[in-house]
Amino acid sequence: MKARSVILYTVLRLAAFLVPFGILMLLPIMREYYLLAAIFAALIGLSLSMLFLRRPLEEVTAGLAERRSRARDRVSDEEAEDAAASASASASAPASADEGPEEEPGVRDRGQ
Repeated sequence: MKARSVILYTVLRLAAFLVPFGILMLLPIMREYYLLAAIFAALIGLSLSMLFLRRPLEEVTAGLAERRSRARDRVSDEEAEDAAASASASASAPASADEGPEEEPGVRDRGQ
């Protein structure tokens, strides 16, 4: 993943919010209702990013997917040790967990 594409996309997304927010704050009514100006700016920024920032977003997501697939291919030492330990534990365990020590016939009858 290239850091340049992530930084570029982040800067463009911030600009898509901050520029409309700055323009809205120039209006006298929006100075009083700054929360409303922020909501409008967020909607405008979302719309602009969906329309114009598709290619930078695809570059970032492709880089993240590549990085994740490389990380998934590597097996850590802990995972290998855990797999070996669980394989040896399952080989030495009884076939069924319900099986307990065998009782002699009639042992239950004696206690009652």
